[in-house]
Amino acid sequence: MAFTQIFAHRGSAGTHPENTMSSFKEAEKAGADGIELDVQLSKDGEVVVIHDETLDRTTNGKGFVKDFTLEELKKLDASYKFNTFFKKPRIPSFREVCEWLKTNELLCNVELKNGVFPYPQLEEKVIALVREFGLENRIIISSFNHYSIVYCFQLAPEIEIAPLYSEGLFMPWIYAQSIRGKAIHPNQRAAPDEIVVSSMENGIAVRPYTVNKKEDMIRLFNIGCSAIITDYPKKALELRKQTNE
Repeated sequence: MAFTQIFAHRGSAGTHPENTMSSFKEAEKAGADGIELDVQLSKDGEVVVIHDETLDRTTNGKGFVKDFTLEELKKLDASYKFNTFFKKPRIPSFREVCEWLKTNELLCNVELKNGVFPYPQLEEKVIALVREFGLENRIIISSFNHYSIVYCFQLAPEIEIAPLYSEGLFMPWIYAQSIRGKAIHPNQRAAPDEIVVSSMENGIAVRPYTVNKKEDMIRLFNIGCSAIITDYPKKALELRKQTNE
């Protein structure tokens, strides 16, 4: 049976404040194969790691990410719904995450959050950091904005791209090949067994999101799905071990 990789969605988002260093470090500690994170631009053009376009849900700030400088964003408490008894987690810059990735072997799926606001130069800035830290072979760039990932491929054909999508797509492996993607990242509801298997048979990896339920994990492990993206990497690793025994 093929080995299914486990990507920690926004880090170990089920147990730690999402998209923070504590969440990413927990994923590493659990033994995940990779992490998934989201990037946007601050007011002063820095690449920052946060999912929503607004600060309201995951921090004690209010307003749009794009209206605050990196320094201002760094002052916010990003502990989200988790009570942290120690140091309050902060919004990391993508540079910080790249520095940390140099200390381990984790893969990293970078989702460009440029569907609502078309952040100028987001693609160039992400690629420049990936190249600066020599992470080209460990990064996958994904987005629901497929124009953006095609542009990334044109800028940096050595970095893998993968389209994100949430509805059923006809023969998605053909679409992925047409935009030079090596993988697809479908919502798990748009990833029935036959689509997963056919995609992999046609040389396209499949990494469904967000796979949190035990029965969904087991189904995907049993068909040897390329990877799953989950909020609970520790739980997924335990289940993968049991399924592969």
